[in-house]
Amino acid sequence: MGKLKTIPVTTVDNLSKEDFVAQYLKPQRPVLIKGGWTKDWPAYNKWNIDYMQSLAGDIEVPLYNNEPTKGKGKSVAAAKHMRLYDYLEILKTQPTDLRMFFFNILDNLPQLLDDFKYPDVGMDFFKRLPVMFFGGKGSNVLAHYDMDLANLVHFHFHGHKRVLLFDPAQTKYMYRVPWSVHNLEAIDMDNPDFEKYPALKNLEATEVFMEHGDALFMPSGYWHYINYLDGGFSITLRSFVKKPGTLATMLYNVIILRNFENLMRKSFGQKWVDYKEEKMVKKVNKKFGNTSANA
Repeated sequence: MGKLKTIPVTTVDNLSKEDFVAQYLKPQRPVLIKGGWTKDWPAYNKWNIDYMQSLAGDIEVPLYNNEPTKGKGKSVAAAKHMRLYDYLEILKTQPTDLRMFFFNILDNLPQLLDDFKYPDVGMDFFKRLPVMFFGGKGSNVLAHYDMDLANLVHFHFHGHKRVLLFDPAQTKYMYRVPWSVHNLEAIDMDNPDFEKYPALKNLEATEVFMEHGDALFMPSGYWHYINYLDGGFSITLRSFVKKPGTLATMLYNVIILRNFENLMRKSFGQKWVDYKEEKMVKKVNKKFGNTSANA
């Protein structure tokens, strides 16, 4: 077991549109903005778990845990469903690996739209998808990149989280599972087994610690692995990249990759999952590490 190499994220209190575009958006470099983009939002003073509970009503939500999806289930399958109010009560009172992701507030809690604004920072935000993510202490988000390859600004509220970011150039070391946008679920990114997965030694993560009101710019295609350090939630605003190559890859990911994977799982179940994962690990280990590692 070991620890991944990390470097701290570039951190600023605020950024002008011009500086953000020149220093981070165009060169595709991550940056953490400490409250400067959110302090004039109503959300900065209003958004906490109690406030979200006051709006939750009888909304029922899908929840996900840290366990990999087995057998013939879809690649992303909910562990359970629960009333949002009850789930938020868990976040307030106890650790849990249950988390919620891609909660579209436009469809579920449109009143929240009055609490924030899309920052004028040179990004053409897609306003149909303001999505929220919730997690409790002990919940982790599998290392992955977003299949739509959007530029992301991730705003965190109520609580603390740790984010590890990996440049797309490091994908070859990530043990990316074929026909997916995530790495091998057996890998513990907090305590990686370098004997079994030696390519991980080549990784260098940008480490980010987020608290209430922080904004994190995650460039297109960046891998992210997340630990919730206590109960909290975030909202992500996304801007699609319009370069032809990126657009073509995005369409392939959304239309072909995900559907093919779910079809193969439905047809062959765990045999398909085991086959592709074992083949991938052997290939990565042979190219970048110890060929005798047990895949």
